[in-house]
Amino acid sequence: MQKLLINNNILKFKEDIEGLSKQRISNCYQCGKCTAGCPVAFAMDYPPNQVIRMIQLGLRNEVMSSHAIWFCASCETCTTRCPREIDLARIMDSLRIIAQAENKVSVREVPILNQIFLKSIELTGRVYEVGVIGAYNFFSLNPFKDIPLGIKMFLKGKLNLMPHSAGNFRGLFKRIREKSCDRN
Repeated sequence: MQKLLINNNILKFKEDIEGLSKQRISNCYQCGKCTAGCPVAFAMDYPPNQVIRMIQLGLRNEVMSSHAIWFCASCETCTTRCPREIDLARIMDSLRIIAQAENKVSVREVPILNQIFLKSIELTGRVYEVGVIGAYNFFSLNPFKDIPLGIKMFLKGKLNLMPHSAGNFRGLFKRIREKSCDRN
C-alpha cells in the first residue's frame, strides 16, 4: 500500500479550489450521488466524486490533467443531488479557470470551443450552431471536417444559415467583464 503524506502543497491545492469556488470540499463524504446523476460521467476518465476525492487528497497533477473537468456540462445535476449541498459544477468551473491560468488544458481544443461558444451567445443571444461549428473547425485547423454532414443537415432543414437574434447581450457581457476586472 502506498503512503500519502499530507503536506502544505496538498492543503494549498484544496484551499485554492475552496477559495475560488466558495465550496467546502472537505464536507464531501463520497456518497456518489453526483456521479450517479451525471449525464456525462460515462465519458469522464474520473467521475465527479473521484475528482472531489482527488482534490481532498491533494492529487493536483491528476486533477489538472483530467479530461473530466472539461467534459463537465455544468448542468448542475450533481449540485442538485448533493446531500451536503456542495456546488460541484462551481468546483469544476474553478478547476477549469485554474487549468487555463496555468496553461494546463488537457484537451487542446477546449479553450477554442469555449471562446467561440461564448462569442456566439454574446453576438446573438443564443448559440448559432453553424457559426460555432464553422469557426471551431477553422481555428482547430480542420476547416472542411463537417461539410458533408452540414450539407445533409441543411438539405433536411435542420440548419439555419443565418443566426436568429434573441436580443442585445453585448451589454450583459460588458457588465460581466467589468465585474470580473473589479474582482481581480
